[in-house]
Amino acid sequence: MIQSNMAPLGMAVTPHHLASESALAVLREGGNALEAMVAAAATIAVVYPHMNGLGGDSFWLVVPPQGEPIAIDASGAAGSLAHPDFYHGERTIPHRGPKAALTVAGTVSGWDEALQLAQELGGGSLPLPRLLRDAIRYAADGIPVTASQAAATASKRAELQHQPGFAETYLPDGEVPRPGSRFTQPALARTLSQLSEEGLASFYRGPLAHQLARGFSALGMPITLEDLQQQRARRTQPLHLKHSEGDIWNVAPPTQGLVSLSILGITDHLAMAEADEAHTVHRIVEATKQAFSLRDQHITDPRHVTEDLQAILDGDQLATFAAGIDDDRASPWGTGRGPGDTVWMGVMDSSGLAVSFIQSIYHEFGSGVVIPDSGITWQNRGAAFSLDPHHLLALAPGKQPFHTLNPAAARLKDGRVMVYGSMGGDGQPQTQAAIFTRHVLQGVPLQQAVSAPRWLLGRTWGQSSDSLKLEGRFAPETVEQLRQLGHEVELLPDYSEAVGHAGAIVRHINGMLEGASDPRSNGSAAGF
Repeated sequence: MIQSNMAPLGMAVTPHHLASESALAVLREGGNALEAMVAAAATIAVVYPHMNGLGGDSFWLVVPPQGEPIAIDASGAAGSLAHPDFYHGERTIPHRGPKAALTVAGTVSGWDEALQLAQELGGGSLPLPRLLRDAIRYAADGIPVTASQAAATASKRAELQHQPGFAETYLPDGEVPRPGSRFTQPALARTLSQLSEEGLASFYRGPLAHQLARGFSALGMPITLEDLQQQRARRTQPLHLKHSEGDIWNVAPPTQGLVSLSILGITDHLAMAEADEAHTVHRIVEATKQAFSLRDQHITDPRHVTEDLQAILDGDQLATFAAGIDDDRASPWGTGRGPGDTVWMGVMDSSGLAVSFIQSIYHEFGSGVVIPDSGITWQNRGAAFSLDPHHLLALAPGKQPFHTLNPAAARLKDGRVMVYGSMGGDGQPQTQAAIFTRHVLQGVPLQQAVSAPRWLLGRTWGQSSDSLKLEGRFAPETVEQLRQLGHEVELLPDYSEAVGHAGAIVRHINGMLEGASDPRSNGSAAGF
């Protein structure tokens, strides 16, 4: 039996146990869930450096004990020099190198906004140096390299080792670090210490901002000091789905939160509670295809969205999509957007405050560019832009790129509150649907719902195949049934990172907190 972890006073779930413990320590000292998440976000940036970092973006979904949820968009826009002429001669924006590092990193602005919200909600009791303490120590003294980091470094070494700063940061002694070896990041420790002393705003409008801007210029990146100075995290209204089992929220554009909610809205018409394993996968996959069509029509910089996306969730369109799904045959579809390395984390505290959070640098190691003297690896989120001036995602200075990141939360009709999410580009909304469907609709225990074999419709790392990929633990009869339904099935390893690192926390009506972490990660569900 695979058991969840339960606790009465606080719970943190992250894909690295050291980040979970950083959050838990803050909760034990009286910090609230937002403060705990900032501590976890700083630690995870150090201990999972191939997945996320200070040079990336993040999105928050905050569910207070009463009242409406609050979203924080901590994503950055394209630099003021990132215009199509900057890419003259290129057909697409490169995925690696200084030309890929074209958007401002927003995540630190999100930490700042979250701490402001913590004060407004009656928290904010712990000073910033306390929240960053673990991250600073881990960066300075070293962490044990995870198998995930070692594998990502080895697989991407050829394309990244010549990018500015990469080898000196991630290839100690010129070699891929071995799992379990000590990995230090002294420059990042200095940067975190500087933020601890000067405040998080220094990243954008202080001495650190000037240092970063000098690095941008030296590397030929299309971001300026003025671009950093203009960055502010924004509080936004989340998208909402009225589901038969309760209320579900996700984040509005530029993220694909609409996709995650649409899948659950479509399948809410498809009797998922009684579905066998094959038809659970089939129906969610078919709903995913429909939801991706909405994404490709509408999701871009929120200033350029012309459709009322909330109206799509409130209207009849999802029911129409559901009616068009053939329970006996897979439909054809186009292509996905590909993978993305990300971390989802959740925290709940004793007051009833819940946080669902995602932080990312997009592809593993982002652009591969490490800003001089900072230890900060810059994201390549801007690779999502198109150089076609007529495309929905056409590049323009100051424009926000499309994001796969979308943290989820729900208040169920039986009184439970749930936060959940996953890493993994195209796979994020699919994994969210798998966890919600299995746990809430089919009654699978929470940890079993997270650990159970999963699937991915779309591309994995380094592959161009848009097949339906199944973990090898699926029953052979399920695999065969899906093939008979017309799905192009490929098999993945039994526990594959390609299907993401997921997690979830549920607050039960008696106040007990239940957490589940993903065995595919180095994570934990830590409570007290």
